[in-house]
Amino acid sequence: EAAREFSRLADLLRQQGQPAPQIAHFLIRLLFCLFAEDAGLFDRPVFSQLVQALRNRPQTFTTQLAQLFQAMSTGGAFGPEIIRHFDGRLFDDAQVLELDSQALETLYKVSRLDWSAIEPTIFGTLFERSLDPAKRSQLGAHYTSKDDILLIIQPVLMQPLRREWEAAQARAAELAAQRDEAKGQKRAALQDKLASTLTGFADRIAATRVLDPACGSGNFLYLALRELLNLQKEVIQRSSELGVGAFFPTVSPAQLRGIEINEYAHQLAQTAIQIGYIQWMEENGYGIPEEPILQPLDNIRNMDAILAYDEAGKPYEPQWPEAEVIIGNPPFLGGGKLRAELGDGYTEKIFKLYGDRLPNFSDLVCYWFEKARAMIEQGKAKRAGLLATNSIRNGASRKILERIKISGDIFWAQSDRPWILDGASVRVSMVG
Repeated sequence: EAAREFSRLADLLRQQGQPAPQIAHFLIRLLFCLFAEDAGLFDRPVFSQLVQALRNRPQTFTTQLAQLFQAMSTGGAFGPEIIRHFDGRLFDDAQVLELDSQALETLYKVSRLDWSAIEPTIFGTLFERSLDPAKRSQLGAHYTSKDDILLIIQPVLMQPLRREWEAAQARAAELAAQRDEAKGQKRAALQDKLASTLTGFADRIAATRVLDPACGSGNFLYLALRELLNLQKEVIQRSSELGVGAFFPTVSPAQLRGIEINEYAHQLAQTAIQIGYIQWMEENGYGIPEEPILQPLDNIRNMDAILAYDEAGKPYEPQWPEAEVIIGNPPFLGGGKLRAELGDGYTEKIFKLYGDRLPNFSDLVCYWFEKARAMIEQGKAKRAGLLATNSIRNGASRKILERIKISGDIFWAQSDRPWILDGASVRVSMVG
């Protein structure tokens, strides 16, 4: 329902001739204001009251909303209310697009919904499609369910960390037993070792970098962040149980790396991740993050993941940021459709850049697999878990699996699973 209403807002702004990136940025700000109010980040319902009071006075609403955005940019007064410092580049200025009475009536309907518990994995995909008329359908954009994402995240990201945690817990239990039997300086030294073991593993989790090089609206990254937070919470609880004391979670969105070519999805990814982080902190009793509440997610980059151009216009292969783990759902596009969808020029450029490693007319997804493979081979990543159509097992696309087996290994896979892609049933493979 909310997505339908927001698509109406987007349509009205497009009819005014507003540039697409500005529409996206403005509407995502409105989305965050709706969440912030219902999640208690405003002390009073200032946003919905503003919409309700001024929905028939568009010019006054525009002026007042700009003042609210300014307060969110720096923290400070908005009328009698004190607004927290948000910024995070979502509120980097006070620019407001004008909404007419029809648009404000739509916004009023939306403001009456409860946004506090919105599910970011749904949130991102729904709003990406409602805000972007192109819907990225030419690159196979589709909703990836939470369970399917976790099916990749668990073996690739979490199970290796959990094996380390089991070893750390065994060491902690041993140290705690020795401490309980000791006295004096020896007891203090064992207490220090115990604390170091537990906080050291908590730091290990907080140092884990995760990259999604086709991050869309952020679903894989958001769920990876939640899993890392859940594991660190286990460490914190164990630390408290063993008499070392609890400490504040240090896992944060700053650990995430993303690449996304679509401006709508890129902006949504940053907001969905921030909302998911705030929700987790509240759900687990840690309260509202310190100000500024939103952190700039500069590691979520708006760029093409497989083709870039230098200052002279010469194409080159872009470098991905280093990360321990690479996960994601790169775009599916059969090799026979590359020219029709991407154009002759783009297709020839990637053939030339990657032709020594991938057969021409491999599925587009193979370029992501090859770059992830190369990063692991170069020591810039440890593991990758990516989705592909099940045709990666056959023909030209199969070559990338053979390359992976030569330079590393496939340690986990789902060979053939049903999938829904733009309303059509397809079959996919998942490869770790």
